[in-house]
Amino acid sequence: MTDATLDHVFDVTEQNFEAEVINASLDTPVLVDFWATWCGPCKTLGPLLEQLAAEYKGAFRLGKVDVDRNQQLAAMFGIRSVPTVVLVKDGQIADGFAGALPLGQLREFLARHVQPLEGGEEEVAASETSAETPEAAINRLQQAIAVEPERAELKLDLAVAMAQAGRSDAAATELDALPANLATDARAVRLRHQLELARVLKDAPAQAELERRVAADPADWEARDLLGVRLLLGDDPAAGLDQFLAILEKARDWNDGAGKKRLLAAFATLDDAELVGRYRRRMASLLF
Repeated sequence: MTDATLDHVFDVTEQNFEAEVINASLDTPVLVDFWATWCGPCKTLGPLLEQLAAEYKGAFRLGKVDVDRNQQLAAMFGIRSVPTVVLVKDGQIADGFAGALPLGQLREFLARHVQPLEGGEEEVAASETSAETPEAAINRLQQAIAVEPERAELKLDLAVAMAQAGRSDAAATELDALPANLATDARAVRLRHQLELARVLKDAPAQAELERRVAADPADWEARDLLGVRLLLGDDPAAGLDQFLAILEKARDWNDGAGKKRLLAAFATLDDAELVGRYRRRMASLLF
């Protein structure tokens, strides 16, 4: 741990909890990492959180709770497994997650709640642009699984990395091999929907061709459907949802209700709660 990291990372105890977490969060968000010395995933997650604390240069502080030494704190937060991470902001629990998320998802989690301080934006942006490639992640995870094959959560990370690398069949194989407790994990469910949508695009025309077909015939529902999937999985998910809404509005029964089915699948893949909520309301207005 570097000196810069030490400035933003501290140990939480039952004695300093109120002052250093609850009261301090009124000014600066505090990310509380519940961990244990015997926890393998904690050893993966901890350094990533410390890296982010250094990158954000004090925009949040990282509090570390050893659950074995602070059992009352763990009980107060209802901690059932480690690692578990809780974000405390304005004296209240704002968000949290369980398990060792990869660096990219940790960045997404923080971005929803914390903005880098002046001078920290460049470092965060530079770190994001130099983030690990999917292929590098696959190699790292395969090596980690060879050393610790009992860590099933690594296999879920591997499935995600394979999907990001475009290796859909391999990702599906990893998903199918997950134990039951991870098969229903939110990331696994999301990835399964993403893979199902990606399969729709096998042998599908390019986006430009689909756009030409829709412009020529707005009732070309097949083209709208494929265009919606391309946009959803590309860089304009809202435009993709618009295509599915158009099918639902004008051809509700087409292809056994494909418009509604695509919307529901899309909602399961998106992290943007505001976008999902907006389009859920629009879908409901058409259905009811």
